[in-house]
Amino acid sequence: MAQYPELTFGMQAVRKAGEQLKGKLFVGEDGDISEAHMVFMIANSWRDSHFLPMRSIFLTTKYKLRKLKIGGDMAARPKRMASIRRKLRESSTKLDQMQDIGGCRAILDDIAGVRALLDQVRQEFPHSIRREWPYIDRPKSDGYRSHHVVFHFNSRIRAQDVYEGRRIELQVRTRLQHSWATAVEAVGLFNGEDLKHHHGSSEWLRLFQLVSAEFAHVEGCPVGEGVPERPVRIAEIKDLDARLSAVTLLENIRTATHYAENFVYERGKYFLIIYNENHTVEIENFYYPMQVTARQAALERQIEDGNIRSKAVVVEVDKIESLIRTYPNYFGDVGLFVQNLRRIINGKDAQEFTLLPQAVVRPRVEERPDPRLLIRRYDRWN
Repeated sequence: MAQYPELTFGMQAVRKAGEQLKGKLFVGEDGDISEAHMVFMIANSWRDSHFLPMRSIFLTTKYKLRKLKIGGDMAARPKRMASIRRKLRESSTKLDQMQDIGGCRAILDDIAGVRALLDQVRQEFPHSIRREWPYIDRPKSDGYRSHHVVFHFNSRIRAQDVYEGRRIELQVRTRLQHSWATAVEAVGLFNGEDLKHHHGSSEWLRLFQLVSAEFAHVEGCPVGEGVPERPVRIAEIKDLDARLSAVTLLENIRTATHYAENFVYERGKYFLIIYNENHTVEIENFYYPMQVTARQAALERQIEDGNIRSKAVVVEVDKIESLIRTYPNYFGDVGLFVQNLRRIINGKDAQEFTLLPQAVVRPRVEERPDPRLLIRRYDRWN
Protein backbone atom coordinates (compact mmCIF):
# COMPACT_ATOMS: atom_id res chain seq x y z
CA MET A 1 0.00 0.00 0.00
CA ALA A 2 1.34 3.42 -0.96
CA GLN A 3 2.34 5.71 1.87
CA TYR A 4 0.80 9.19 1.80
CA PRO A 5 2.25 12.31 3.43
CA GLU A 6 0.84 13.41 6.77
CA LEU A 7 0.99 16.83 8.40
CA THR A 8 4.06 16.93 10.62
CA PHE A 9 3.34 20.32 12.25
CA GLY A 10 0.55 21.69 14.40
CA MET A 11 -2.30 23.77 13.01
CA GLN A 12 -1.05 26.85 14.83
CA ALA A 13 2.21 26.58 12.87
CA VAL A 14 0.22 26.18 9.63
CA ARG A 15 -1.78 29.34 10.32
CA LYS A 16 1.38 31.30 11.15
CA ALA A 17 3.09 30.03 7.99
CA GLY A 18 0.07 31.19 5.97
CA GLU A 19 0.47 34.72 7.34
CA GLN A 20 4.20 34.69 6.59
CA LEU A 21 3.66 33.47 3.03
CA LYS A 22 1.86 36.72 2.24
CA GLY A 23 5.04 38.76 2.65
CA LYS A 24 8.61 38.70 1.42
CA LEU A 25 10.63 35.76 2.66
CA PHE A 26 14.39 36.02 3.00
CA VAL A 27 16.73 33.09 2.44
CA GLY A 28 19.55 32.56 4.94
CA GLU A 29 23.21 31.74 4.35
CA ASP A 30 24.20 28.45 2.74
CA GLY A 31 23.98 25.60 5.21
CA ASP A 32 21.43 27.36 7.39
CA ILE A 33 17.77 26.48 7.65
CA SER A 34 16.43 29.98 7.20
CA GLU A 35 13.08 31.21 8.41
CA ALA A 36 11.89 31.19 4.79
CA HIS A 37 12.76 27.54 4.33
CA MET A 38 11.02 26.64 7.58
CA VAL A 39 7.87 28.45 6.42
CA PHE A 40 7.94 26.49 3.17
CA MET A 41 8.50 23.22 5.02
CA ILE A 42 5.35 23.83 7.06
CA ALA A 43 3.31 24.99 4.06
CA ASN A 44 4.49 22.05 1.95
CA SER A 45 3.62 19.61 4.72
CA TRP A 46 0.10 21.07 4.89
CA ARG A 47 -0.31 20.90 1.11
CA ASP A 48 1.09 17.36 0.91
CA SER A 49 -1.37 16.15 3.54
CA HIS A 50 -4.11 16.70 0.94
CA PHE A 51 -2.76 13.99 -1.39
CA LEU A 52 -4.73 11.07 0.04
CA PRO A 53 -8.06 12.99 0.23
CA MET A 54 -7.46 14.29 -3.30
CA ARG A 55 -6.84 10.76 -4.58
CA SER A 56 -9.98 9.51 -2.87
CA ILE A 57 -12.17 12.12 -4.62
CA PHE A 58 -10.33 11.44 -7.89
CA LEU A 59 -10.98 7.68 -7.80
CA THR A 60 -14.58 8.04 -6.62
CA THR A 61 -15.40 10.46 -9.43
CA LYS A 62 -13.74 8.15 -11.96
CA TYR A 63 -15.95 5.33 -10.72
CA LYS A 64 -19.05 7.51 -11.15
CA LEU A 65 -18.05 8.31 -14.75
CA ARG A 66 -17.64 4.61 -15.58
CA LYS A 67 -20.92 3.74 -13.88
CA LEU A 68 -22.80 6.39 -15.88
CA LYS A 69 -20.86 5.60 -19.08
CA ILE A 70 -19.90 9.25 -19.48
CA GLY A 71 -17.02 10.05 -21.84
CA GLY A 72 -14.28 12.28 -20.52
CA ASP A 73 -10.96 12.58 -18.70
CA MET A 74 -10.01 12.93 -15.06
CA ALA A 75 -6.99 14.60 -13.51
CA ALA A 76 -5.89 15.74 -10.06
CA ARG A 77 -3.26 18.22 -8.91
CA PRO A 78 -2.14 20.01 -5.76
CA LYS A 79 -2.06 23.79 -5.92
CA ARG A 80 1.27 25.37 -6.86
CA MET A 81 2.98 27.25 -4.04
CA ALA A 82 3.12 30.41 -6.16
CA SER A 83 -0.67 30.21 -6.62
CA ILE A 84 -1.16 29.64 -2.90
CA ARG A 85 0.88 32.74 -2.07
CA ARG A 86 -0.96 34.89 -4.61
CA LYS A 87 -4.33 33.82 -3.24
CA LEU A 88 -3.25 34.57 0.33
CA ARG A 89 -2.09 38.06 -0.71
CA GLU A 90 -5.14 38.93 -2.82
CA SER A 91 -7.92 37.63 -0.57
CA SER A 92 -8.84 37.23 3.07
CA THR A 93 -8.55 33.42 2.81
CA LYS A 94 -6.34 31.73 5.41
CA LEU A 95 -4.00 28.89 4.49
CA ASP A 96 -5.83 26.38 6.68
CA GLN A 97 -9.19 27.45 5.17
CA MET A 98 -8.21 27.30 1.50
CA GLN A 99 -10.73 25.25 -0.48
CA ASP A 100 -8.61 24.17 -3.45
CA ILE A 101 -5.17 23.14 -2.17
CA GLY A 102 -6.05 19.74 -3.58
CA GLY A 103 -8.01 19.84 -6.81
CA CYS A 104 -9.62 17.32 -9.16
CA ARG A 105 -10.87 18.03 -12.65
CA ALA A 106 -13.42 16.18 -14.79
CA ILE A 107 -13.43 17.22 -18.47
CA LEU A 108 -16.45 15.70 -20.14
CA ASP A 109 -17.50 15.42 -23.76
CA ASP A 110 -20.68 17.45 -23.49
CA ILE A 111 -22.95 19.41 -21.18
CA ALA A 112 -25.30 16.45 -20.72
CA GLY A 113 -22.45 14.50 -19.14
CA VAL A 114 -21.68 17.40 -16.81
CA ARG A 115 -25.30 17.53 -15.62
CA ALA A 116 -25.47 13.76 -15.11
CA LEU A 117 -22.24 13.59 -13.12
CA LEU A 118 -23.24 16.48 -10.86
CA ASP A 119 -26.61 14.85 -10.16
CA GLN A 120 -24.84 11.61 -9.19
CA VAL A 121 -22.32 13.43 -6.97
CA ARG A 122 -25.12 15.20 -5.09
CA GLN A 123 -27.12 12.02 -4.58
CA GLU A 124 -24.43 9.58 -3.53
CA PHE A 125 -20.83 10.39 -2.60
CA PRO A 126 -18.69 9.25 0.37
CA HIS A 127 -17.55 12.79 1.15
CA SER A 128 -19.70 15.74 2.23
CA ILE A 129 -20.32 18.71 -0.04
CA ARG A 130 -19.31 21.94 1.67
CA ARG A 131 -20.18 24.37 -1.11
CA GLU A 132 -20.81 24.68 -4.85
CA TRP A 133 -19.98 27.45 -7.31
CA PRO A 134 -22.23 27.08 -10.42
CA TYR A 135 -20.08 29.02 -12.88
CA ILE A 136 -21.73 27.23 -15.83
CA ASP A 137 -25.23 28.51 -15.10
CA ARG A 138 -23.89 31.75 -13.62
CA PRO A 139 -20.61 32.39 -15.48
CA LYS A 140 -18.03 34.83 -14.16
CA SER A 141 -17.95 38.28 -15.73
CA ASP A 142 -14.81 37.37 -17.72
CA GLY A 143 -16.57 34.38 -19.30
CA TYR A 144 -15.12 31.62 -17.13
CA ARG A 145 -17.46 28.61 -17.00
CA SER A 146 -17.03 25.49 -14.91
CA HIS A 147 -18.91 23.93 -11.99
CA HIS A 148 -16.93 23.78 -8.74
CA VAL A 149 -17.78 21.48 -5.85
CA VAL A 150 -15.80 21.58 -2.59
CA PHE A 151 -15.83 18.39 -0.53
CA HIS A 152 -15.12 17.78 3.14
CA PHE A 153 -13.03 14.59 3.31
CA ASN A 154 -14.71 11.98 5.52
CA SER A 155 -12.36 9.32 6.82
CA ARG A 156 -13.85 5.81 6.67
CA ILE A 157 -11.04 3.96 8.41
CA ARG A 158 -9.05 4.84 11.52
CA ALA A 159 -5.76 5.08 9.61
CA GLN A 160 -7.20 8.01 7.62
CA ASP A 161 -8.47 10.00 10.60
CA VAL A 162 -5.46 12.35 10.33
CA TYR A 163 -6.90 13.60 7.01
CA GLU A 164 -10.42 14.20 8.31
CA GLY A 165 -11.84 17.52 7.17
CA ARG A 166 -9.39 18.27 4.37
CA ARG A 167 -11.08 20.34 1.67
CA ILE A 168 -10.81 19.17 -1.93
CA GLU A 169 -12.25 20.95 -4.94
CA LEU A 170 -13.73 19.15 -7.95
CA GLN A 171 -14.12 21.12 -11.18
CA VAL A 172 -16.53 19.70 -13.75
CA ARG A 173 -16.61 21.20 -17.24
CA THR A 174 -17.07 20.34 -20.90
CA ARG A 175 -14.23 20.05 -23.41
CA LEU A 176 -15.44 23.28 -25.00
CA GLN A 177 -15.33 25.13 -21.67
CA HIS A 178 -11.93 23.60 -20.96
CA SER A 179 -10.55 24.74 -24.32
CA TRP A 180 -11.54 28.31 -23.41
CA ALA A 181 -9.75 28.17 -20.03
CA THR A 182 -6.73 26.58 -21.71
CA ALA A 183 -6.50 29.32 -24.32
CA VAL A 184 -6.73 32.09 -21.71
CA GLU A 185 -3.82 30.63 -19.77
CA ALA A 186 -1.75 29.78 -22.85
CA VAL A 187 -2.10 33.27 -24.38
CA GLY A 188 -1.22 34.78 -21.01
CA LEU A 189 1.91 32.64 -20.75
CA PHE A 190 2.91 33.45 -24.33
CA ASN A 191 2.38 37.21 -23.96
CA GLY A 192 3.75 37.44 -20.43
CA GLU A 193 0.41 38.60 -19.01
CA ASP A 194 -1.78 37.16 -16.27
CA LEU A 195 -5.01 37.10 -18.26
CA LYS A 196 -6.34 34.35 -16.01
CA HIS A 197 -6.49 36.90 -13.19
CA HIS A 198 -7.65 39.80 -15.40
CA HIS A 199 -4.24 41.46 -15.78
CA GLY A 200 -3.24 42.29 -19.32
CA SER A 201 -4.67 43.30 -22.69
CA SER A 202 -8.26 44.52 -22.43
CA GLU A 203 -8.85 43.49 -26.05
CA TRP A 204 -7.80 39.89 -25.41
CA LEU A 205 -9.93 39.79 -22.27
CA ARG A 206 -12.92 41.09 -24.25
CA LEU A 207 -12.35 38.53 -27.02
CA PHE A 208 -12.36 35.68 -24.51
CA GLN A 209 -15.51 37.03 -22.86
CA LEU A 210 -17.35 37.10 -26.19
CA VAL A 211 -16.12 33.69 -27.35
CA SER A 212 -17.22 32.20 -24.03
CA ALA A 213 -20.72 33.53 -24.73
CA GLU A 214 -20.65 31.83 -28.15
CA PHE A 215 -19.61 28.56 -26.55
CA ALA A 216 -22.44 28.90 -24.02
CA HIS A 217 -24.90 29.49 -26.85
CA VAL A 218 -24.10 26.20 -28.62
CA GLU A 219 -24.22 24.30 -25.31
CA GLY A 220 -27.60 25.76 -24.38
CA CYS A 221 -26.27 27.53 -21.28
CA PRO A 222 -26.67 31.14 -20.04
CA VAL A 223 -24.29 33.46 -21.91
CA GLY A 224 -23.72 35.69 -18.90
CA GLU A 225 -23.89 39.42 -18.40
CA GLY A 226 -22.01 42.14 -20.25
CA VAL A 227 -22.21 40.66 -23.75
CA PRO A 228 -24.33 41.99 -26.65
CA GLU A 229 -26.86 40.09 -28.74
CA ARG A 230 -25.47 37.41 -31.01
CA PRO A 231 -25.14 39.29 -34.34
CA VAL A 232 -23.37 42.21 -32.63
CA ARG A 233 -21.27 39.76 -30.60
CA ILE A 234 -20.02 37.89 -33.67
CA ALA A 235 -19.22 41.15 -35.48
CA GLU A 236 -17.15 42.29 -32.49
CA ILE A 237 -15.30 38.93 -32.36
CA LYS A 238 -14.36 39.36 -36.04
CA ASP A 239 -13.15 42.90 -35.41
CA LEU A 240 -11.06 41.88 -32.39
CA ASP A 241 -9.53 38.98 -34.32
CA ALA A 242 -8.50 41.37 -37.10
CA ARG A 243 -6.92 43.82 -34.66
CA LEU A 244 -5.16 41.22 -32.51
CA SER A 245 -4.35 38.70 -35.26
CA ALA A 246 -5.75 36.30 -32.70
CA VAL A 247 -5.95 33.20 -34.87
CA THR A 248 -2.38 33.76 -36.08
CA LEU A 249 -1.03 34.19 -32.55
CA LEU A 250 -2.86 31.08 -31.34
CA GLU A 251 -1.35 29.10 -34.21
CA ASN A 252 2.07 30.43 -33.21
CA ILE A 253 1.50 29.17 -29.66
CA ARG A 254 0.76 25.72 -31.04
CA THR A 255 4.09 25.59 -32.84
CA ALA A 256 6.31 27.52 -30.40
CA THR A 257 5.87 25.18 -27.47
CA HIS A 258 7.51 21.79 -27.97
CA TYR A 259 8.30 18.72 -25.97
CA ALA A 260 11.65 18.42 -24.29
CA GLU A 261 13.93 15.70 -25.63
CA ASN A 262 14.12 14.04 -22.23
CA PHE A 263 10.38 13.27 -22.10
CA VAL A 264 9.96 10.13 -20.04
CA TYR A 265 8.02 7.26 -21.52
CA GLU A 266 7.62 5.10 -18.44
CA ARG A 267 4.22 5.07 -16.89
CA GLY A 268 3.45 6.36 -13.43
CA LYS A 269 0.67 7.78 -11.28
CA TYR A 270 2.10 11.26 -10.82
CA PHE A 271 3.72 13.58 -13.34
CA LEU A 272 5.78 16.67 -12.54
CA ILE A 273 5.42 19.11 -15.44
CA ILE A 274 8.13 21.78 -15.64
CA TYR A 275 7.32 24.70 -17.94
CA ASN A 276 10.59 26.42 -18.79
CA GLU A 277 11.22 30.03 -19.74
CA ASN A 278 12.36 28.97 -23.23
CA HIS A 279 8.97 27.33 -23.94
CA THR A 280 10.17 23.78 -23.49
CA VAL A 281 8.29 21.31 -21.36
CA GLU A 282 9.95 18.70 -19.17
CA ILE A 283 8.04 15.84 -17.58
CA GLU A 284 9.15 13.60 -14.73
CA ASN A 285 7.08 10.64 -13.59
CA PHE A 286 6.69 9.09 -10.16
CA TYR A 287 4.86 6.11 -8.73
CA TYR A 288 4.69 7.22 -5.10
CA PRO A 289 3.29 10.44 -3.58
CA MET A 290 6.17 10.80 -1.12
CA GLN A 291 8.62 10.95 -4.04
CA VAL A 292 6.78 13.55 -6.07
CA THR A 293 6.04 15.83 -3.10
CA ALA A 294 9.73 15.87 -2.12
CA ARG A 295 10.78 16.67 -5.70
CA GLN A 296 8.16 19.40 -6.03
CA ALA A 297 9.22 21.03 -2.75
CA ALA A 298 12.90 21.04 -3.79
CA LEU A 299 12.09 22.55 -7.18
CA GLU A 300 9.83 25.24 -5.73
CA ARG A 301 12.59 26.18 -3.29
CA GLN A 302 14.94 26.76 -6.25
CA ILE A 303 12.27 28.88 -7.93
CA GLU A 304 11.68 30.92 -4.77
CA ASP A 305 15.43 31.42 -4.28
CA GLY A 306 15.68 32.74 -7.84
CA ASN A 307 18.04 29.98 -9.02
CA ILE A 308 15.73 28.94 -11.85
CA ARG A 309 12.86 30.64 -13.68
CA SER A 310 10.35 27.88 -14.34
CA LYS A 311 6.87 26.85 -13.32
CA ALA A 312 6.21 23.42 -11.90
CA VAL A 313 2.98 21.55 -11.33
CA VAL A 314 2.23 18.03 -10.12
CA VAL A 315 -0.57 16.20 -11.89
CA GLU A 316 -2.22 12.84 -11.37
CA VAL A 317 -3.99 11.37 -14.39
CA ASP A 318 -5.59 8.00 -14.99
CA LYS A 319 -3.34 7.33 -18.00
CA ILE A 320 -0.45 9.16 -19.61
CA GLU A 321 -2.48 9.82 -22.75
CA SER A 322 -4.80 12.02 -20.65
CA LEU A 323 -1.96 14.27 -19.52
CA ILE A 324 -2.00 16.53 -22.58
CA ARG A 325 -5.79 16.50 -22.91
CA THR A 326 -6.36 17.61 -19.31
CA TYR A 327 -3.49 20.14 -19.06
CA PRO A 328 -2.92 21.25 -22.66
CA ASN A 329 -1.91 24.79 -21.63
CA TYR A 330 1.49 23.44 -20.55
CA PHE A 331 2.02 22.10 -24.07
CA GLY A 332 0.77 25.09 -26.03
CA ASP A 333 -2.10 22.98 -27.32
CA VAL A 334 -4.90 25.43 -28.13
CA GLY A 335 -6.08 23.52 -31.18
CA LEU A 336 -9.71 23.04 -30.14
CA PHE A 337 -10.15 26.70 -29.21
CA VAL A 338 -8.58 28.09 -32.38
CA GLN A 339 -10.60 25.68 -34.54
CA ASN A 340 -13.82 26.98 -33.00
CA LEU A 341 -12.68 30.61 -33.21
CA ARG A 342 -12.19 30.08 -36.95
CA ARG A 343 -15.70 28.63 -37.21
CA ILE A 344 -17.21 31.65 -35.44
CA ILE A 345 -15.32 34.08 -37.69
CA ASN A 346 -16.54 32.15 -40.75
CA GLY A 347 -20.16 32.39 -39.63
CA LYS A 348 -20.52 28.85 -38.24
CA ASP A 349 -21.47 27.63 -34.79
CA ALA A 350 -18.75 26.39 -32.48
CA GLN A 351 -18.81 22.62 -32.16
CA GLU A 352 -20.00 21.33 -28.81
CA PHE A 353 -17.09 18.95 -28.53
CA THR A 354 -14.27 18.06 -30.88
CA LEU A 355 -11.18 16.23 -29.72
CA LEU A 356 -8.36 16.92 -32.16
CA PRO A 357 -5.62 14.35 -32.72
CA GLN A 358 -3.01 15.02 -30.07
CA ALA A 359 0.64 15.60 -30.87
CA VAL A 360 2.77 12.71 -29.73
CA VAL A 361 6.34 12.46 -28.59
CA ARG A 362 9.08 10.46 -30.29
CA PRO A 363 8.12 6.79 -30.54
CA ARG A 364 10.13 4.25 -28.66
CA VAL A 365 12.96 2.56 -30.49
CA GLU A 366 11.56 -0.74 -31.67
CA GLU A 367 12.67 -3.56 -29.41
CA ARG A 368 13.17 -6.95 -31.06
CA PRO A 369 13.07 -9.73 -28.47
CA ASP A 370 15.51 -12.60 -28.80
CA PRO A 371 13.44 -15.63 -29.93
CA ARG A 372 16.02 -17.96 -28.41
CA LEU A 373 14.71 -17.06 -24.96
CA LEU A 374 11.27 -18.35 -25.89
CA ILE A 375 12.74 -21.50 -27.42
CA ARG A 376 14.68 -22.26 -24.25
CA ARG A 377 11.54 -21.75 -22.13
CA TYR A 378 9.54 -24.00 -24.44
CA ASP A 379 12.18 -26.72 -24.19
CA ARG A 380 12.11 -26.46 -20.42
CA TRP A 381 8.31 -26.90 -20.33
CA ASN A 382 8.64 -30.08 -22.37
